[in-house]
Amino acid sequence: MKRIILPIAICLVAIQLKASTFSDKDTVTVKTGDVFSKKAKIAAPTGPVMVTSLNSFIDSINNNIPDSMPLYDWITDDIHQKKFNFGNIQDTVNIVLNDSNDHYTPPVKGNITSKFGKRRWRYHYGTDIDLHTGDTVRSAFNGRVRISTYSKTYGHVVVIRHNNGLETLYAHLSKRLVKVDSILTSGTVLGLGGNTGHSYGSHLHFEVRYFDEAIDPMDVISFESHNTHYDTLAISQCNFMYREELKLMSAIVWHRVRSGNTLGHIARKYGSSISKICRLNGISRNSILRIGQRLRVR
Repeated sequence: MKRIILPIAICLVAIQLKASTFSDKDTVTVKTGDVFSKKAKIAAPTGPVMVTSLNSFIDSINNNIPDSMPLYDWITDDIHQKKFNFGNIQDTVNIVLNDSNDHYTPPVKGNITSKFGKRRWRYHYGTDIDLHTGDTVRSAFNGRVRISTYSKTYGHVVVIRHNNGLETLYAHLSKRLVKVDSILTSGTVLGLGGNTGHSYGSHLHFEVRYFDEAIDPMDVISFESHNTHYDTLAISQCNFMYREELKLMSAIVWHRVRSGNTLGHIARKYGSSISKICRLNGISRNSILRIGQRLRVR
């Protein structure tokens, strides 16, 4: 019996020594340079990995920090500050839109006059909603005001960071009714509609962003039924496919016509030809050029 017990005891000691030298580094994979980290699984995943919490970001929203203390990444003087590039993410992030603590409220009810997407020489990162100057504009979800300022481009603009991590932007207002750090509930009036900044006619320019990456508002909201498509928004690489369009647009070169410019002068400047410039812009050799007119040259 002693001869049997001794080998067993030696084996148990060896197993314990091996276990004591085991390190978490053998089982944890970390993505460097971003905010995600997760434990590796023994079995290969059969679908996208669902990430339901971004602790450092969400904690900064939910912690009861006095207004006099700076929140993590709480920038109140810069509308757009890149925080994370979602262009190449492989994971899917779940964002709760409607639950017992929060729900969507239409900022304003009106017809869509311009959608998210490519314009002639620039990209439109929001949805434009028709309104009359002075119409009330409301917060889409519960949240805290990060920006309340006047911008040359946006005019009177308000940016709200919501408890679910999304940010919404409300631009071209005629008047702002909230201040930075104000706590708002869904449906709170934040300003009055208008036509300020780079705007042609009264409307609300409405954006949805996540870590300052623009998302097509129509991916989130049905503006016809004035509700969200679903109670939960799954953010993935699909939401940022428009980046491919941006790459193509960056290769396009525009020329703004100045006094004395002719098609021949412009063609020589860019190493092009008059016929090519005419084809790119749908004009003829005899077209009259206007000062300030934009012409595509490449």
